[in-house]
Amino acid sequence: MFSDIYKGKKIIITGHTGFKGTWLSTWLISLGADVVGISKDIPTSPSMFIELEIKEKLTHYIVDICNLSQIKKIIDKEQPDFVFHLAAQALVSVSYENPIETISTNVIGTMNLLEGMRYIKKKCQIILITSDKSYDNAEWVWGYRELDKLGGRDIYSGSKGAAELVIKSYISSFFKNKKSNISIGICRAGNVIGGGDWAKDRIVADCMRSWDKENPVEIRSPDATRPWQHVLEPLSGYLSLGMALSKSTELHGEAFNFGPRSKKNYTVCELLIDLSKCWNFKHKKEVFIVVDRIPFHEARLLKLNCDKALFHLNWEANLDYKDTIQFTSEWYYKFYRENVNLYDLTLKQIKGYEKKAKERNFLWAR
Repeated sequence: MFSDIYKGKKIIITGHTGFKGTWLSTWLISLGADVVGISKDIPTSPSMFIELEIKEKLTHYIVDICNLSQIKKIIDKEQPDFVFHLAAQALVSVSYENPIETISTNVIGTMNLLEGMRYIKKKCQIILITSDKSYDNAEWVWGYRELDKLGGRDIYSGSKGAAELVIKSYISSFFKNKKSNISIGICRAGNVIGGGDWAKDRIVADCMRSWDKENPVEIRSPDATRPWQHVLEPLSGYLSLGMALSKSTELHGEAFNFGPRSKKNYTVCELLIDLSKCWNFKHKKEVFIVVDRIPFHEARLLKLNCDKALFHLNWEANLDYKDTIQFTSEWYYKFYRENVNLYDLTLKQIKGYEKKAKERNFLWAR
């Protein structure tokens, strides 16, 4: 996998205790990497990081990304070969409640990481994860390309757009030389689902909490459409970009979109009906109820054009919608209804994902 580029390498993951961070940590551990995690806390309860019991499988730091002096010390001590920066305030709803924390974490936190990396002398690849919300969303029907306008009307989107400006300025000011020991890639993805997400105001997480109590989930916009993708899809993209940067500096400073290959978007209603099949509900009213409460602006449509990733990285999504539903519903159902080893279950899904990629002869699966 990934040409064994991560085997034996020291890899820092910021935000490693979160949903995506735990999946990425588990995957990299399975690839033989020496994982170092930096997070300010355990963000949810339940927590995938806790449930998988992977703390002993990596080096674990509880440090806020906004603490520049501590971030510098960790980077100087660990001397990473790769850095995957996932630490963020990632919820639109929370950005309305606490805009200062959102901007500090997403903008200043990104700057702190880059500032800490300025003084590393060894070769290192940095993968910075922002969001599809970085784009100034006009809700048009075609996908956004990497050169389209950044920004947004809510604090979360604005913070991600601002982080991209900080990244761009740091690259041009301190990492502009292609002979530099630091190579940087930027990743944008969104509408990620999968087992282990218990974040506030996330549609799948809200469902599972409600369905576990045999209650219908409350939803606001049943007809809103999203290009849903399983969490392993963007992670394979991040890892593919890291692999490419380790082999060549030609993509240094470039941004890439990672999204599903299906041209069809599915509504919130369709997603919930399909996920609920595993739970054996008999009536639609048991699955969800629509409430007339929209406390903050929500985009109804945001699509990404991923042609650049296909062209430069030979990357495309691995799962279809049916696979995505199966992976997601299976993980949660086994968590809530069966006594299984969740680390083994997660690893099994990663191996299943890898197998599908090998069958499709994807470049990263070799």
